[in-house]
Amino acid sequence: MAQFATIGVYGFDGPGFIRALQEAEVGIVLDVRQRRGVRGSEYAWANSKRLQAALTEVGIGYSHLPELAPTTEMRELQYEEDARRGEGKRSRTELAPEYVRRYTEEVLDRVDLEPLVRFVGNNRAALLCVERDPEACHRSLIAARLEQELGVSVTHLKPPSD
Repeated sequence: MAQFATIGVYGFDGPGFIRALQEAEVGIVLDVRQRRGVRGSEYAWANSKRLQAALTEVGIGYSHLPELAPTTEMRELQYEEDARRGEGKRSRTELAPEYVRRYTEEVLDRVDLEPLVRFVGNNRAALLCVERDPEACHRSLIAARLEQELGVSVTHLKPPSD
């Protein structure tokens, strides 16, 4: 049966990110970002083309799932909440309740995740976004839906603590 992990970009360097995927025996990365780039030279390795090349080099597949990405409007709603809390995107600790509600209603409730589980098959897939901690990212909402509705096992891969 399919197994899933989640992983964010922040907190990793390129080699550490690849190593975390390999250690977790991930066979395919499922990119759930709307924009597949990350600002700053520190994370240039996570921009789509570079990331895909690095994954190919180590035999890990890649697929972009734009249907699971939040809309620009949803992301802006989260940024407003981040500003209210005095948190930046890279230091966010949780998702805004309104963001969770909108993402759930406008994205998750409209997507059938069963074909995704079938696509992964007997492999392990990693849901990729940028935030370090899954609870600060929509990938945790996808993971929770996979666990609750489809009985799929999900682990959260995190960078080493500083």
